[in-house]
Amino acid sequence: MEKQNSRKVIQVEDKVPFSLLVPLSIQHMFAMFGASVLVPFLFNINPAVVLFMNGIGTLLFIFITKRKAPAYLGSSFAFLAPGIAVINQFGYSYALGGFIAVGFIGCIISAIIYKFGSDWIDIVLPPAAMGPVVALIGLELAGSAASTAGILSSDGSPILTQNVIIFAVTLGFAVFGSVLFKGFLSVIPILIAIIAGYISAIFLNAVDFTAVAEAPLFKMPNFSTPSFNIQAILMMLPVILVIVSEHIGHQIVTGKIVGRDLLKDPGLHRSLFADNFSTMISGFIGSVPTTTYGENIGVMAVTKVYSVRVIAGAGILSIICSFIGKLSALINTIPGPVIGGISFLLYGMIGASGIRILIDSKVDLGKSENLVLTSVVFVTGLSGISLNIGSIQLKGMILACIVAMAMSLVFHIFRKLNILEKN
Repeated sequence: MEKQNSRKVIQVEDKVPFSLLVPLSIQHMFAMFGASVLVPFLFNINPAVVLFMNGIGTLLFIFITKRKAPAYLGSSFAFLAPGIAVINQFGYSYALGGFIAVGFIGCIISAIIYKFGSDWIDIVLPPAAMGPVVALIGLELAGSAASTAGILSSDGSPILTQNVIIFAVTLGFAVFGSVLFKGFLSVIPILIAIIAGYISAIFLNAVDFTAVAEAPLFKMPNFSTPSFNIQAILMMLPVILVIVSEHIGHQIVTGKIVGRDLLKDPGLHRSLFADNFSTMISGFIGSVPTTTYGENIGVMAVTKVYSVRVIAGAGILSIICSFIGKLSALINTIPGPVIGGISFLLYGMIGASGIRILIDSKVDLGKSENLVLTSVVFVTGLSGISLNIGSIQLKGMILACIVAMAMSLVFHIFRKLNILEKN
């Protein structure tokens, strides 16, 4: 272990004692749970198979990246719009076929990157563009965290006092625990915050245990098989733009947090292949596509615990939960204000990581090129504008990333032509 900012850092390859491994793994699983089970609910399928695949996908990711890239794979939101469109027109089995096709294309892209390398990323995503793109991963989700917590009213209806109290208790424990806790408690502030928020929710009668009482003790995940239709596949394919951009952003921010260039080692080709290979398997067993999760990146940023053994432990726990009906139901009773309170901090930590890239890279915003690039990327991501390609909507961080790449490439060409001063 090493020290960073007066706190021990548990690095990627460090071993973790079992007594510490269990609570750290539970912490990661809770962090992803709320968002990850939302996708199967929107697809109107049982989340048990999704929990199972999240665990399998996470373990595959760790194995394929040679235990060098800590990442938890949860349900991908990028597939929501095309997935729902395909389900409504053809049925869920055909959406599974589309997931497989997109995952297969992603694996092909990873092979191309393996052949030609990833140095092009330094050209299309220089620090002046990379910083705001990474920041947007967290910042664009800020509204989502508040909405999940039930403290953001979009229709003018009053906000429930109990939601505010539960949210405040959860966020308070997460924030002050991250700063004040010492020793063992200093590495599980997120877990403690979740427990504190959950207890406050019970006292405020905000938890309904009916589903837990009705759930069976053990239950097999609801596996199903895919069907294939070329039209359904074509409706799904444009989402590859989203998941590749999202994946690169997540690997960049994770690399900055752990202090390593994950695009070089284990390599973007490995992590992108692992991500998309997991999505392919998801389609074959009836689950939803997977992706590296911002919530878990935020947990690492807060706790400074980067061990892949902890991430693997969370994956194993997710698999176990998928077979234990009552346990899955119990976890599902965690109210929105608790999940929102945790997300409030985690998303903010990701946003701060993007700002850190600008600082650490010593980006000179006195140069017009850097100032314009950073400004346009931020405004593109936060303005709410979107670009529609069929049933795929590009907006937020994804659209900002595409704009950043396009502008950076044009500036690179200008430098080659001596129109701009070379760096």
